[in-house]
Amino acid sequence: MGGFVLVDAPEVVTDVLGESLGEAVFSAAVFVVAFVVLWLVGKTVVQPLVRRVLDRRELDKHARKPLMKITRFVVVFAALAVAFGVAGFGNLLTSLATIAAAATLAVGFALQNVIRNFVSGIFIYIEKPFKIDDWIEWDGNSGIVEDISLRVTRVRTFDSELLTVPNSELTENVVKNPVDDDRLRLKFVFGIGYGDDIGKATDIIIEEAEAHDGIMNEPAPSVRVHELADSYVGLQSRVWIHEPSRADFVKVRSEYVKNVKEHFDEEGIEIPFPQRDLSGVVETRATEGERVG
Repeated sequence: MGGFVLVDAPEVVTDVLGESLGEAVFSAAVFVVAFVVLWLVGKTVVQPLVRRVLDRRELDKHARKPLMKITRFVVVFAALAVAFGVAGFGNLLTSLATIAAAATLAVGFALQNVIRNFVSGIFIYIEKPFKIDDWIEWDGNSGIVEDISLRVTRVRTFDSELLTVPNSELTENVVKNPVDDDRLRLKFVFGIGYGDDIGKATDIIIEEAEAHDGIMNEPAPSVRVHELADSYVGLQSRVWIHEPSRADFVKVRSEYVKNVKEHFDEEGIEIPFPQRDLSGVVETRATEGERVG
């Protein structure tokens, strides 16, 4: 007959628990060590490398800052993922990834506008259609760019109002950047009378452009007959200013137009105003009891 072996149950349970606890502590220690090592490698190698790449591309400060934040997040996430795998937490990592994917899908539906603005902000940083301190115009608005973030752009209007504009509005619509180049062309139509000398008026317009310090001599100022209106002949002046800003644009145009007007006055060239000729017959009738004198 076979015999029975009696086993001390409490002792077996204790050994199993001790072994499981030891494995858990060892895995946790491996995870911590692996995460710290990978994080330090990312901080000392990856982040400086990304920073040098951004500096080589000569990105502005406002563009480097959020991109470096994204880099730090990626480094931490990668360190966590690899550390989970090294410590043998593969099943846990898979579960967390599944939960994260479901959560991301749910949040994505709830935050579609935020995500669209975030992606638009990345396009603004990469393509650089405008920069901080640029004067931009879009959808009937205009102002100076004060700040660009990954979600919104803040623009100060010329009435000193601050507009917080979603980035998607600036990437999905036409944005005019008059100061993207180092020069800006100004156009203005001067109206003269039909009896005035076009050649003389043209000489005055070009002379005042060449005399103004804020107007470039190259490209040279030019004047063309622009229109034959009801009460005037329109002469369009085209001049260029260097390193323009909104303030320079307004100041130079105002001074230039004023100087041309005063010179026109000196030479007897009039800037006509619209006139209307009324013709017809006016009849008056006396009511009963009234006399027509």
